[in-house]
Amino acid sequence: MIRNEIAEFVDALVLIYTIMIFAYIISSLVQSFGTRIPYARWSDALLTFLRQVCEPYLRLFRRFIPPLGPVDLSPIVAIFTLQIVGSLLVALIRG
Repeated sequence: MIRNEIAEFVDALVLIYTIMIFAYIISSLVQSFGTRIPYARWSDALLTFLRQVCEPYLRLFRRFIPPLGPVDLSPIVAIFTLQIVGSLLVALIRG
């Protein structure tokens, strides 16, 4: 029973981190098109938080996967890797 709860917790963490990566990608995409997000303390704090949380993980994949022109495929590979490793970890915890 406890193993099941731990597995659900790990699964929720993987889901939340995946959503945060998507939010970081979308905010980076919006800024790359030249659209500025209106400055406010909350938006600056949110974007800084997303950058500080997501960038170290994405940087691991950017070392090995160079961008193809303006397209950066490393976030896609990072999300797939996170999902696969998360699923394996949840399966191992559940037994």
